[in-house]
Amino acid sequence: MIQDALIDNPNTAGSLENRHGQISSVRQQFENIFGDAPEFIVAAPGRVNLIGEHTDYNDGYVFPVAIDKYIHIAVRKRSDRRLVLHALDVNESAELNLDALRPIPSNAPTWSYYLIGVATLLQESSNEITGIDAVITGDVPIGAGLSSSAALSVSAALAFLGSSKPVSSVNNEVSEARKKELAALCQRVEHEFVGVNCGIMDQTISLMGRADHGLFLDCRSLEYEHVPLNLGAHCIAICNTKVKRELAASEYNKRRAECERGVDILSQSIPGISSLRDINLTDYEKYEGKLPALTQKRCRYVIEENTRVLDAVSTLKARNQQTVEKVDNPLIAFGRLMNASHKGLRDDYEVSCGELNLLTDIARSIDGVIGTRMTGAGFGGCTVTIIHTNALETFRTRMTAEYRKQTGIEPEIYLCNVSNGAQVFNC
Repeated sequence: MIQDALIDNPNTAGSLENRHGQISSVRQQFENIFGDAPEFIVAAPGRVNLIGEHTDYNDGYVFPVAIDKYIHIAVRKRSDRRLVLHALDVNESAELNLDALRPIPSNAPTWSYYLIGVATLLQESSNEITGIDAVITGDVPIGAGLSSSAALSVSAALAFLGSSKPVSSVNNEVSEARKKELAALCQRVEHEFVGVNCGIMDQTISLMGRADHGLFLDCRSLEYEHVPLNLGAHCIAICNTKVKRELAASEYNKRRAECERGVDILSQSIPGISSLRDINLTDYEKYEGKLPALTQKRCRYVIEENTRVLDAVSTLKARNQQTVEKVDNPLIAFGRLMNASHKGLRDDYEVSCGELNLLTDIARSIDGVIGTRMTGAGFGGCTVTIIHTNALETFRTRMTAEYRKQTGIEPEIYLCNVSNGAQVFNC
């Protein structure tokens, strides 16, 4: 199925109309359930990572963009400590008490763990929050590797913050420094309440995204730079394999453990290192023989991927400085780096799968595609492709037909705008 989406500038009237439609819809659904309008609505975007996969938990570099698919939470403050939550997309509800969230109540549905974790950690860090009535919905595909979980925890954080102060002040008071704090808090939710030892990229981009920009993020220092994409006649297409990522969480933790094992062994030969981020490829090649074969492959991928991110960002910056006549060459170089990233994920980090590989193979055979790779944790989920707009019809047709022919699965293709980060809308 082809999901209709705009491919123009995110700030155009059509894109804004679509956004307003989503906000109006969740407002109406809140009124249907609670009989009155919400006080405010939070919107937090999903993300797609253009390059820099599995580097974030190794203190490395990433380059994601926020996309115009959101988790929305419509909220009304309560005068008591109760949380009355409705998740429309899974048709489940939960009623909880802010004073009885740890340990997680046995009857709490899994999706509520994110809200429970956010509320718990906010309170433990001396934030005063109140009970809320809330309706949760969104169009970030669940389980597709586009960070619906990060969008949920980020939207929950702003929802709880909005419950304790004038709503009109929330956007203004959430400074860049505060966004870093909230990103770290939402990462802790994944670690302590969900059991996934993720890095900090997903939460950061959901909070700090900027329209038509990628976020070049140093996952150790959390220093970042918004880099203009200026894709011109190119756009970003996301292809969903429709394969559930059943192995992603367990294998993710295994990959992290292998990387940590590699650092422990290599630190005996390279003093002062604390993560793979600290090792360049030349030094690594001197000592990789000390590592078990599997650990060698995992570490090599991460070290090479960090270099690819740095090269990709440099390429985009060079493109932004080029004249119109020379503008395409650096973007083609960016695409080659995306292709190399997928090869490393497939062969060395081994987090791809047959369906992801098939989609990238089909895409690379289409004129107008300059780069394609899997994105997210892997073992299913999505690919991300940069493609010339003139090739979109061919891309739609061939990706759908050939993937369906070889797998029997109808893929979903999203053409996404690059969006701003999370926001609060006063009702």
